[in-house]
Amino acid sequence: MAHPSVRDVAERAGVSVGTVSHVLNHPERVAGPTLDRVRAAIDELGFVRSETARRLRHGGSSLVGVLVHDISNPFFTEAARGIEDRLREDNRVPMLSSTDSDPDRERELMSLLAGLDVRGVIVTPSSCTLDNLAVLAGRGIRVVLMDHPPISAGLSTVSGDDVAGARAAIAHLVDLGHRRIGFVNGPLSVRQSVDRRNGVLTALADAGLEPAMVLAEIEAVSGGHGYTADAGAVGAAALLRAESRPTALFCANDQLAIGAMREIRRRGLSIPDDVAIVGYDDVAIASELITPLTSVHVPMRDIGRAAADLLLADGSEVRHVAFAPELVVRASTSGRPG
Repeated sequence: MAHPSVRDVAERAGVSVGTVSHVLNHPERVAGPTLDRVRAAIDELGFVRSETARRLRHGGSSLVGVLVHDISNPFFTEAARGIEDRLREDNRVPMLSSTDSDPDRERELMSLLAGLDVRGVIVTPSSCTLDNLAVLAGRGIRVVLMDHPPISAGLSTVSGDDVAGARAAIAHLVDLGHRRIGFVNGPLSVRQSVDRRNGVLTALADAGLEPAMVLAEIEAVSGGHGYTADAGAVGAAALLRAESRPTALFCANDQLAIGAMREIRRRGLSIPDDVAIVGYDDVAIASELITPLTSVHVPMRDIGRAAADLLLADGSEVRHVAFAPELVVRASTSGRPG
């Protein structure tokens, strides 16, 4: 049996095809009784409009590609919700995928999105994103970079200041009197890891401290991935085995910090009396842990919403939106080192 058409709906409701079109696309223009009659006919017939036909009439897909490093990371989950909330206001739908910071995977996903002729793409870049964007540029697909500072004159961006955030975290630990600080970082192939490391070094320089005398750092990777709780546990274990054990740890995100906290407790140490700890991102669970986690707050949902705003904006103006991080102090750093 053929799928019901707009004409079938019009005949069932006793209205013109144009009225059905208004109900589908501009219901606010249709009087209440007529609107109810057309919607009843749609329900009775089981009518589903063709997305392909809609695109041909109105131009542009309702789909927006969203490519992030890892959708299991709460930072990107929250940012994706901000994107979704904003897209819904324009009747757009996100298609969310993880690149795993892998340029080849990123290129493959961009090719798939180009084939779908999406309305645009929001991407958290890899090291090769500018090269990979060629496949989207060839289709005239608009791109916004999320969680990244400007890298091209032609691309709008939304970012947080990772250098400033890490700088605030280390300054806090130094102010508490810590002089043996461990830094559990993510992979240095990721831009955020590099910027947060630069913030650490800047804070130590601000305090007149020599990094070699104060800082022990490790690039945490477990099972081929960084920025996970398991990687944080592995990284913390390596630092805590040192003869001169750190009195505080700074972790480059909250997942690393949660894994580090697990390892600290496994060793029979207390937080913060034996080891203080600071995370980054301030994900929702950070304040709900047994020992609430001091963390650098990043407005993840606002970042996602701003990225979608830039993508949907009229015109071709390039804009850069930056959000300032803020340190939220909780019980994981209370007190001073013994």
